[in-house]
Amino acid sequence: MKIYAVGGAIRDTLMGLPIHDIDYVVVGSSVDEMLAEGFKPVGKDFPVFLHPETQAEYALARTERKTGKGYKGFLFHADPTVTLEQDLGRRDLTINAMAQEVGANGKLISPVIDPYNGQKDLAEKVFRHVSDAFAEDPLRLLRIARFAARFPEFIVADETMVALKAIVKSGELSVLSPDRIWQELARGLVASKPMRMFQVLLDSDAARTILPSTLVVELSQESHREDFMVTLHASPAKLEMRCAVVLRNIAASEIRSWSECVRMPIEVRDFSEIFSGLNVLVRENANGSYQAVNVLAWFNRADVWRKPSRAQTLLELAQKIDLHVSGLIGAMQQAQALNPAEIIAGVPAQDRSKGEIIRSAVEAARLALITSALS
Repeated sequence: MKIYAVGGAIRDTLMGLPIHDIDYVVVGSSVDEMLAEGFKPVGKDFPVFLHPETQAEYALARTERKTGKGYKGFLFHADPTVTLEQDLGRRDLTINAMAQEVGANGKLISPVIDPYNGQKDLAEKVFRHVSDAFAEDPLRLLRIARFAARFPEFIVADETMVALKAIVKSGELSVLSPDRIWQELARGLVASKPMRMFQVLLDSDAARTILPSTLVVELSQESHREDFMVTLHASPAKLEMRCAVVLRNIAASEIRSWSECVRMPIEVRDFSEIFSGLNVLVRENANGSYQAVNVLAWFNRADVWRKPSRAQTLLELAQKIDLHVSGLIGAMQQAQALNPAEIIAGVPAQDRSKGEIIRSAVEAARLALITSALS
């Protein structure tokens, strides 16, 4: 039995980046031997085990064969005869197909094992697929796009772009689970250069399958892409903010529809929908002459009364991307200062149990304060 650290840990070490977790591959072993050594099985599709002390994951070296659609449509083969080179050969990119042996003390003890010239591609900053089997797994397209956002100085090799386009033409993107699509998009959105992810999706023609149609139209225009680069750079690297900035010109109804397709978390969806509404409000009142009733409607949608911190975050994000909302901030602060109990006290006693009358009185008082602030 020999144990190797593989994949991203080797790549990031060579790049001088921090290592957050390590993938281990075990060569020359079997399920029975792993169990005898105290490892606990956790893999459903192929033999993966938890170390009895560290709880780190160790996978038996394996090969794979395409048997069906999607990223789950593979038959895996793992036994003591599978070599490290065979295991590395099933990986996506050359820069992720490197390994180092792990000694008994847990330290890396050998030179980097690099059968597919990953170090060369790392030095030249190229994403290059390992083998023709790359195009069999549609999830790899999204991984490449996400890697492009994380490592924006890298380019996609011409032959790898051909493979990405082959994935799109195969139609297999449609069988990816919504959860996996969102997971990759979300990681790309909070990376250093999210626009690189969108560029790969555009170049491979995957955007029209993965993204909202309105966003695809925007991204297809150079002026919009430049605007996205500026606004994304200005926004904090938080998922709900980056997502809201990207979707700001999309109607809330389309955001809702797309969110269901990719199972976007509810809090991220709501933040994006509300920010889209704010963008419409600002755009339709570019001269600053807001209608108080429209401002109140957005305040109610944003629920500034019960979620003031979220509303403040939304407006601060708008300021960061140069939307002129200072007047709205002042109006919100005045309206939030209203004491509903005082308004209720002014309602005739016989009407204080009538919810609609109470709501109307509070709305009227808030509207008056907003009108005053905006004037």
